[in-house]
Amino acid sequence: MKSRSLLFIFQFLFWASIVYAQIPPGYYDGTEGLTGEELKAALHDIIKGHVEYSYSDLRDFILPNSDEDPDNSSNVILIYSGISRAKSNFGGGQGQWNREHVWAKSHGDFGTTPPAGTDAHHIRPADVQVNSIRGNLDFDTGGSPVPGAPGCKVDADSFEPRDAVKGDVARMIFYMAVRYEGDDGEPDLEVVDRVNTAPNPEHGKLSTLLLWNAQDPPDDFEMNRQEVVYDYQQNRNPFIDHPEFVDEIWGNANSVTNNLNLDLSCYPNPFVNRVFIEYDGNQSLTYFVDSMDGKEIETGVLQPGKSNINLTDNLPGLYVLVIRTENGRQVKTYKLLKTVR
Repeated sequence: MKSRSLLFIFQFLFWASIVYAQIPPGYYDGTEGLTGEELKAALHDIIKGHVEYSYSDLRDFILPNSDEDPDNSSNVILIYSGISRAKSNFGGGQGQWNREHVWAKSHGDFGTTPPAGTDAHHIRPADVQVNSIRGNLDFDTGGSPVPGAPGCKVDADSFEPRDAVKGDVARMIFYMAVRYEGDDGEPDLEVVDRVNTAPNPEHGKLSTLLLWNAQDPPDDFEMNRQEVVYDYQQNRNPFIDHPEFVDEIWGNANSVTNNLNLDLSCYPNPFVNRVFIEYDGNQSLTYFVDSMDGKEIETGVLQPGKSNINLTDNLPGLYVLVIRTENGRQVKTYKLLKTVR
């Protein structure tokens, strides 16, 4: 995963200067040099106790401002579909938008009451039908296309958002796990590396969210939204300001997911055209190949023995190989040098 880490560092340096200027001076004082639970606790102390608003306030003025279409001030951008829709077109019918709890409110049973149920850092405008399809599913990759939301997928136990907001979703989930630690009757929320977590106060899938945070750094829309919500709530999402905090608390995707100890080898790395996989096991494995911008390039099934994945038709660059079983997954990053036809 060293190559992916270097890519993330370069991405971070590119946008860090843009974000840094907007962080209030001294806001993250006391976090220097901290990692793991110590960093998580320090961030919790910084962002807890925010100014609370009602659920109606989200509809009436917070979301219309935080998620305003930069090209049309009369509209909001819907998180999963990416559609620009009139602010006035709020409701429960087809073609309208409503309030989506990205950390599903049934995961901890906090409903629509403050603070967690009205925390704008994880509540976004969404198309009514798409919101219903997402329901309270955990986040992971794979599934069937979602009608009305190009790039989104859904299956029986998970929802995959479009590439442009994968990182946004991840950072909202990580925010909730730090903001809500069980203080003063608030829920104690945790990110876990599994799906089917409801109604527990948990959300998954950690390894996938770690990848999304690295693959989709904060863009202008997400950073502007941070400032608007901060103006209202007087607290920030630390992972928009410092996405590297995610790995410093939860580890990177490689460290979380390489715990299956599957008896397989993948070579060579770097490679030309094909990655060869030798697997000494007794079950079939599902594999996915993703580009570093989060797009799924290929998927298939590996059988015991020697297999190969042919990437001849793809451009040189870094690719993420995800090997999945019913118990978890392993993630490896490979570099395609060139293609020879």
